[in-house]
Amino acid sequence: MSQRDAKHYLIVGASSGIGAALLQELVERGDRVLHLSRHPEHAPDLPGTEGHRWDALTEPFPTAVLPERLDGVVYCPGGIRLKPFERLKEQDFNAEWELNLLGAVRTLQAALPALKQSDAGAVLLFSTVAVQTGMPFHAAVAAAKGAVEGLTRSLAAELAPRIRVNAIAPTLTDTPLAERLLGSDDKRRAAAERHPLKRIGTAADMARTAVWLLGEASAVTGQVVAVDAGLSRLRLF
Repeated sequence: MSQRDAKHYLIVGASSGIGAALLQELVERGDRVLHLSRHPEHAPDLPGTEGHRWDALTEPFPTAVLPERLDGVVYCPGGIRLKPFERLKEQDFNAEWELNLLGAVRTLQAALPALKQSDAGAVLLFSTVAVQTGMPFHAAVAAAKGAVEGLTRSLAAELAPRIRVNAIAPTLTDTPLAERLLGSDDKRRAAAERHPLKRIGTAADMARTAVWLLGEASAVTGQVVAVDAGLSRLRLF
């Protein structure tokens, strides 16, 4: 890809996991990536990237670092706060809401002027398989990610036709965030067995889907794409 054809993306949360894998994919395509996280120094150090520190929970969005034009914005942060409902405190729900929904809102409100300078802008958010498939102990995260799905569809309608808005709903994915859930071979095998495809997700799975939604999927908007090895829709008897 020539420099003239390169697109400019913002990724919030590219220091590890899915965000880091997506950063790698975009740079390999010749695109330029601005990334923000609490630890930008942990993100892959690649040509065509620029990292800045931002804590989505406690700091104002660093609007000054944004370029004049953005072709895509990706908000990756999330958590795995799994507790029985009776043990969840109000602050647990508030923390998930702040990180998953309000962090995305702050990002998109700040980035929208730059997105509007693109001929074909794209927004990508992240939900979870636990929104559409009820799972025990997921009440706090599923509630917050359900709000993210609502935001996805609402903004897709409001920002059409110039800006497309989609989300990915992953299953359990092999990233540092899920380390305690996949910390042994037995845990990995048990997790894989719960899926019709007998596998869990990888960061590369999610990154490749993200690249498609940001670029080639020019007729796709308002969608929540399940990348979940069949877990949300299939039952094998």
